[in-house]
Amino acid sequence: MIVTNDRRYTIGILAQNVPGVLARIVGLFSGRGYNIETVTAAETNEKGLTRITIVTTGDERVLSQIVKQLNKLVNVIKVFDFSETEFVDREMALIKVRAEQESRAEVLRIADIFRAKVVDVSPHFYTLEVTGNEGKLSAIVELLEQIGIAEIARTGKAALARSKK
Repeated sequence: MIVTNDRRYTIGILAQNVPGVLARIVGLFSGRGYNIETVTAAETNEKGLTRITIVTTGDERVLSQIVKQLNKLVNVIKVFDFSETEFVDREMALIKVRAEQESRAEVLRIADIFRAKVVDVSPHFYTLEVTGNEGKLSAIVELLEQIGIAEIARTGKAALARSKK
């Protein structure tokens, strides 16, 4: 059995919104053999800037290397290592779950408990939209698996540092 000190890290990146910037960032990870668990990217409130959130695994040495290499990329403006600060994170999932006559009420009850929205209805399925942290999404998925999940699409984590009190 191999024992490692790997843990999950969330990294935020503010970069210029130019063609190829995401490819260069992702290429940095793959070129050095680092795995990306999730990646999200979207333009910010400042035109021309993109916020990218990446979740990766490794030890502290790997994280330090990643942050140093990211800071060297031309279009990268700032790198945030969220392991050193408190932060808020959310992800969104669309979950298509079986909703036969006998299970419809149970699906709606679970959706209500998790504050999920029903965004599509068909004779045999409900599609739910749920947002929250990873634990919340894992919990609803675990409950809905007992009923029957047909498909899941998850966005990956978006994160921002908490403001100073």
